[in-house]
Amino acid sequence: MKKLYLLAGIMISATAYGAAYKIPEQSTRAMGTSAAYFAGADSADAAYYNPAGMVWIGNNDKTLFEIGTKYIYLPRIKFKGQAADPVTRVFYPSNAKTLKEEFVVPYFHFILPSGDRFRFGFSFVTPYGLSKRWSADYQRGTAEEFTLKTFEFDTTVAYQLDKRLSIGAGIRALYATGEIKYRREPVYRIDMNGESRINFGYLLSAALKLKENLRIATIYRSEIKPDINGMAKGYLGSYPISTEGDVKVVLPAEWRIGVSYTHNNRTTFDLTYEITFWGQYRKLDINYEDPLVESNLGKVKEKNWHDSKTVRFGIKHKLNEKFTALAGIAYDETPIPQKTLGFELPDANGWIFSVGGIWNPQKNLEVGLAYLYVEKIDRYVDGQNENVDGKFSDMKAHLINLSVGYKF
Repeated sequence: MKKLYLLAGIMISATAYGAAYKIPEQSTRAMGTSAAYFAGADSADAAYYNPAGMVWIGNNDKTLFEIGTKYIYLPRIKFKGQAADPVTRVFYPSNAKTLKEEFVVPYFHFILPSGDRFRFGFSFVTPYGLSKRWSADYQRGTAEEFTLKTFEFDTTVAYQLDKRLSIGAGIRALYATGEIKYRREPVYRIDMNGESRINFGYLLSAALKLKENLRIATIYRSEIKPDINGMAKGYLGSYPISTEGDVKVVLPAEWRIGVSYTHNNRTTFDLTYEITFWGQYRKLDINYEDPLVESNLGKVKEKNWHDSKTVRFGIKHKLNEKFTALAGIAYDETPIPQKTLGFELPDANGWIFSVGGIWNPQKNLEVGLAYLYVEKIDRYVDGQNENVDGKFSDMKAHLINLSVGYKF
């Protein structure tokens, strides 16, 4: 069986509008601080964000748990300019919008009581994904719908080397599903969906206490490459298509470093810098098992993405024993160069703003709520691009996170 290689370029920047299709916000504290929450992670979600720091969270004889869900609303993205007809390669005026998107995504984090120097954690998250859909003719010729869903379960462990230094590691198990649709009637139509097996990766982390109120942490998450196996159906002229294939998705490696400072045991400042290694994505090579479909629709497309950088700053302030306020800001860089930007992934550099709060109705019980807003900078694409000549605008996202946490 030949493979249908669909790397990052046909996946979607929808969910949290991180670089390309990455979703860094996986808890109330993370969403409320624009995902700056890292070195100062002090709750059950440290199992995901800073495993090495799990040994320093409160009383080590407590079990920590957080369960939550994200609501995501994506308004219409607008495009105005010219788009190439995927059949004739001639540019035509185009004034198009994507469809609105709404999603609800669950997660949970769990940290067990520690032994002498060890502590174990578990997390279920959705680190990449979502969807973008176009209804206009020239846009849906390459991107009627591209959808990616990922589900990751992490098992992590921390070991305290001494009072100042701790290390952590984890195994990542990831499952993915995908759906791909594109058509230029009456010439061709493709509809493909499938699922992957469970794929594995790893993470390594370290945390250092320079002082009791000053910490540095770093983490590296490995690349994972799930193969989404499925069937492609549709037509090519009068020829019916029913062929097998897979979608090889590259979920890139990531490196983070962060520092946190706590003032008067009430206010914690988190500064985080991260690199996502999208530079491995050089081309999009679509292959079909059916030789006729392959020869007509299997053209290699150059992508040549670059690594993306993100800077995040967050504040967590304890107003009283019952309530903690959250706020954050981040600047996120797109990995997609102007020359290879397409309708399947209209992405741009952007700003992220967030607020939130943690309410403790009882000593061991908390309820969290956070809101995050993403504003992408308008993206202009000129004659260097073979498919697009115009402006993408209104690239925004609204996210709300609701969670419940408990210590027992």
